[in-house]
Amino acid sequence: QVQLVESGGGLVQAGDSLRLSCAASGRTFVIYTMGWFRQPPGKEREFVAAITRGFGSTRYADSVKGRFTISRDNANNTVSLQMNNLKPEDTAVYYCAADRAGFPRDYDFWGQGTQVTVSS
Repeated sequence: QVQLVESGGGLVQAGDSLRLSCAASGRTFVIYTMGWFRQPPGKEREFVAAITRGFGSTRYADSVKGRFTISRDNANNTVSLQMNNLKPEDTAVYYCAADRAGFPRDYDFWGQGTQVTVSS
């Protein structure tokens, strides 16, 4: 099994930056893709960004392109999400996810989530 623990959420104002981190433990050698999802209030969970091991290929949701950057430290089994120019619509619970496959549709492992609130 793989355990994921997120950190770095909080309350910020529009235009501010925030950095989320996710630490993986357990059978981390099986992880190929790590990603971030979010669930805004009253809405379904949505994809934010993902990154693979090796070449570090990345994918982003259109809504965050140019503002968010995902990065990965394979040696320490962590993935981070740098969020700049935050908007109120970025308010959500952010979840870290990991999977054995490359950019899968469904992820095997999930963290508990961290709240990000952006005030206007």
